[in-house]
Amino acid sequence: MIKCIAIDDEPLALALLQDNIDRISFLHLVATCNNAFEAIEVLQRETIDLIFIDIQMPGLTGLQLVSSLQNKPLVIFVTAYKEYAVESYDLDVVDYLVKPVALDRFIRACHRAQELHKAKTSDEKSPRPTKDYFFVNANYSQIKVKFTDIIWMKGYGDYIKFHLKSTEYPLVVRTSFKELEQDLPQNMFLRIHKSYAVAIDAITAIRKNSIFLGDKELSIGETYRERVAHLFNQ
Repeated sequence: MIKCIAIDDEPLALALLQDNIDRISFLHLVATCNNAFEAIEVLQRETIDLIFIDIQMPGLTGLQLVSSLQNKPLVIFVTAYKEYAVESYDLDVVDYLVKPVALDRFIRACHRAQELHKAKTSDEKSPRPTKDYFFVNANYSQIKVKFTDIIWMKGYGDYIKFHLKSTEYPLVVRTSFKELEQDLPQNMFLRIHKSYAVAIDAITAIRKNSIFLGDKELSIGETYRERVAHLFNQ
């Protein structure tokens, strides 16, 4: 089942789009949205596989919304304007439908999305080689960071400082620990505080409520003490 949302600022067009989606057995309509901002809220709380979206909408256009998405779902534009077709395909969309959309044309676009979704999910399930690095956005560049180069990390606000073996000064990255957890191997790093995470191999001592990384002492947050104690007992 493909989870989708429909976005259009015209109520009649949105109702027609919803009716067409309901006819497709492999589509599950999670939400309908009257503008791009409503869609952003849905995308933040739901995992969506496919977006049906109009282009000309107040505040934020369909093109602007799609181009702003980092983890972009499959996209089918449904619009009354033919002139944006070339620009839309630069965004690697599934299809570009011009209103009024015939049902058979709509079905063909949905089947194309189904094929791409199957290929995408199959690729995600395939085993991939283990990487010993990841990339971060810093200093207007994509910078490669090896896991073994990290000593410890400090979070503050929307940023994290990476203290590395290879550089004298920390690398400042706009991200959060929650986002980092998707990239960092859990067997190599340990969260010891709401603001600190350390490389397990860099730990030289554990004393009461502190962890030592050589001469560097970091306090262990109260909610993380049991996790640290478990590692120490092992």
